[in-house]
Amino acid sequence: MPNPVDFYFDYSSPYGYIAAMKIDDFAAQHGRSVNWKPILLGAVFKVTGAQPLPSLPLKGDYAKRDIARSARFYGIPIRYPSKFPIASQAPARAFYWVNDRDPALARKLAKALYQAYFVDDRDISSPDVTATVAATFGFKRDDVLAALNDPVVKNRLKSEVDAAIKLGVFGSPYIVIDGEPFWGVDRFDQIERWLAKGPF
Repeated sequence: MPNPVDFYFDYSSPYGYIAAMKIDDFAAQHGRSVNWKPILLGAVFKVTGAQPLPSLPLKGDYAKRDIARSARFYGIPIRYPSKFPIASQAPARAFYWVNDRDPALARKLAKALYQAYFVDDRDISSPDVTATVAATFGFKRDDVLAALNDPVVKNRLKSEVDAAIKLGVFGSPYIVIDGEPFWGVDRFDQIERWLAKGPF
């Protein structure tokens, strides 16, 4: 069985959203599963010195156009959120809490949270909003809210982010195949070639 694909993403990343809607099917076509790993770009940016796209002159305006075009290219609905970027601790913690119980359900939750933000314009940085989305999968809102404040869950996310940075993860989406890193949804052609034929 081939090694899983590691998929690092931040819930505030529109390119991460686009990748999230495609990555499982994409990998499955080549007999691979996917390890989903939400991270916090804010922590990454402290290391790299980068800034959120909207704050960058010229590049920010281009990115808004490119995000919409890329979503159309991949056939994925998107609406630029009214609040962007956002802190993504709440959805990331919810993911790891659910993932420890049911990884398949955690991936469904991840997609639902992304769609809540990038399609329905719901502020998933709010624990209440994240808990409401999680409740649609059968979880009790109070249990989710408690998990988001659980020191064990908080430390789990911190350790995952620290581990990602140690591996060299610096953006979203960041995809690793057999040790080979690919940054950005615009690397999907290279990823497909690598999955189909191996290193080049």
